[in-house]
Amino acid sequence: MIASDSPKTGWIGLGQMGSPMAEHLVPSGLIVYDTRAEAMAPLVEKGAKAAASPAEVAGAADLVSVMVRDDGQVNEVAEELIASARPGTVLAIHSTIHAETAVKLAARAEPYGIHVVDAPVSGGFIGATAGSLAVMVGGTDEAFERCKESFGAWADLILHMGPVGAGTHTKLARNLLHFAAFTAAAEAQRLAEAAGVSLRKLGRVVRHSDAVTGGPGAIMIRSTTAPLDPHDPLYKIMRHVQALGEKDLILALELAEQLGLDTPLARMSLDRFATGLGL
Repeated sequence: MIASDSPKTGWIGLGQMGSPMAEHLVPSGLIVYDTRAEAMAPLVEKGAKAAASPAEVAGAADLVSVMVRDDGQVNEVAEELIASARPGTVLAIHSTIHAETAVKLAARAEPYGIHVVDAPVSGGFIGATAGSLAVMVGGTDEAFERCKESFGAWADLILHMGPVGAGTHTKLARNLLHFAAFTAAAEAQRLAEAAGVSLRKLGRVVRHSDAVTGGPGAIMIRSTTAPLDPHDPLYKIMRHVQALGEKDLILALELAEQLGLDTPLARMSLDRFATGLGL
């Protein structure tokens, strides 16, 4: 069983995301470690305790959050934590890593009675500073319950996605949308620029309207990507979305052709639009 209902929290990795996330935990007691002493200093001034190593953090904390750069650093830190943590300790990996890394670490930690959860976050530096991140957790029910209080200090959406690995799977799907949208945004900017439109004003319109509508997330309301049954209440809604979307994509493609601009993402979007809506 996990040791207590109010865990003492440790934090490893105080970079651009880790530092503002950890700062929200200082009032409740926090032990921190980073390879850079200067990264720990601001939190120590606010009341956190600095550790000399990950092992010291593991020895003092019931829950250890890890926010380091990549799989290599995650594995390196985790090995030291597993060797030093008490049975019942939860290791929460917040870094975005390979899909199987957390699964392997959980198997490595299990014989020692140590729980591993993969808990990547979404919301960036702004969300980390405001305490309004989304966190996607993969792990056992027991470990998830153990983490929620701590995570709530810096996140306002905390979802248990399934077993270990599910948090990372969710984050990779979310980021596929995020960064593919950047490529689409670049294509839209090229169209606007060719038409003589201010890119800065276009950006203001996009940010404003996405904040109102929810952007691409507005259509992510189905429980499956399978084709919709015509009797499904969503069917007529998606047909309406299809009509509007295809009309506007055709208009954008016509403008691009007039301007001599190649817009391959727009063509692909038109070809696959209905299928993506379940139609």
